[in-house]
Amino acid sequence: MHIVQKIYCPNCGSAAERHYIADSQLTRTQCHSCDYLMISCTKTGRVVEAYAPGIHARR
Repeated sequence: MHIVQKIYCPNCGSAAERHYIADSQLTRTQCHSCDYLMISCTKTGRVVEAYAPGIHARR
């Protein structure tokens, strides 16, 4: 099962998509405007992969 939800991008505020992928228990949030991407586990909430231009990681 695959559900797509329209949301606002947490990085830039533009229109984005959140994909719930039940088969693999993953949630993928992506924005085509700023190239934001976050893939997380639906069950544990752990981030599997993330890319957010303009957001700097702490050292």
